[in-house]
Amino acid sequence: MDLSVPSHANIEYMIEGIKTKLRMASGAAMQASAFSLEQYEDIHDVYDMVISKPNLSISEVEAIVSELGRLRKPS
Repeated sequence: MDLSVPSHANIEYMIEGIKTKLRMASGAAMQASAFSLEQYEDIHDVYDMVISKPNLSISEVEAIVSELGRLRKPS
């Protein structure tokens, strides 16, 4: 998958990867459709950081979830 190309499919792939890595029980609360292509680079940066780390501390998980919350489209 070429994540250098902004697309809704790539956002969905990255959000699913982040949710899997974070083992989010409330993953349903974080839908890829809640993010716009305008936030693509930021989401890609978060994805790269999450996937590159073998383990994440509780504080890192909280910071990542907070950042993703900030990147969501306003409801």
